[in-house]
Amino acid sequence: MSSQFATNAARPDESQDPGTVAPLEQAWSGKTEQASPSALDPDFRQDERGKGGASTRKFAALALLVGGGLIAIQAAWIPAKAQVAQVLMEGAWETQVATGKATRPWPWADFTPAARLSFPSLGRDVLAVSDAGGEGMAFGPIQMAAAVTPGTRGVAVFAAHRDTHFAFLGELEAGDEVVVETPEGARAFRVTGSEVVNWDRSGIVAHDGGKPRIALATCWPLDAKTPGPMRFVVWGELSNARL
Repeated sequence: MSSQFATNAARPDESQDPGTVAPLEQAWSGKTEQASPSALDPDFRQDERGKGGASTRKFAALALLVGGGLIAIQAAWIPAKAQVAQVLMEGAWETQVATGKATRPWPWADFTPAARLSFPSLGRDVLAVSDAGGEGMAFGPIQMAAAVTPGTRGVAVFAAHRDTHFAFLGELEAGDEVVVETPEGARAFRVTGSEVVNWDRSGIVAHDGGKPRIALATCWPLDAKTPGPMRFVVWGELSNARL
């Protein structure tokens, strides 16, 4: 039995106000002991809420900090991975051109370099990869397997992410040259224009039997941070320029 109940039982002649928590005397000691704070005490509850609120705010701030850090790391990792992959693919491309044999940039890659796309007016070039149905687009533009070979009748299609390998696509203008080099040789195309289309109504008919063309496609808007249904397509026609 606690000292509270012992004291109350020993002093039945003293009445207490039921609405208060009075100081209690320890039995047979004559000393006064202040009752410990109770969860029923409004001041106690207010104090605890204040402590809990501060803890919650600290936890929320920490969670935001960690989440923001992870997002920043991911945002930095994606372009870094894309650049490193291009360096590794350069060696595979040179071997492939020299030997005529498809060469993987690393042993577990499910793709090989397919073409080098050069943009002289922008001073840029990028290695495209074969369309193996995996995660190749993380490492370079994909040469769509369902389309035609660059330089043959119809449309050769290359697709890439807007925030890495095709981040500059919006800078191309009509008349700019795009050089597509494959192991079979290099061909020059002239940009004829660009358009924004829905992903399932792109207007790209690869095997239409028309003059040799290329279509360079990426997501739209170019500065968006989330996926969407729209695509930005740059069109080019085979040039008569000799390479």
